[in-house]
Amino acid sequence: MGGEIIASIVRSGARTDQVTWTAELLNDPAPGQWPLPFTQVEHTFKTLEEVCAWLGNPEIKPLRRTE
Repeated sequence: MGGEIIASIVRSGARTDQVTWTAELLNDPAPGQWPLPFTQVEHTFKTLEEVCAWLGNPEIKPLRRTE
């Protein structure tokens, strides 16, 4: 949002047929102060493509793990 990261997308489920994707706000704003398109803190989707379309197709930055 304006170059600021405000949410993350998390994949859950070990088996392909049980995977869900959740878009979740990183902070916990009061109800009614959520940025669009959020109407709650978390939203769940069946595919990564669905959640990306819902978010307006933002740039995806993979998590970089350090050893």
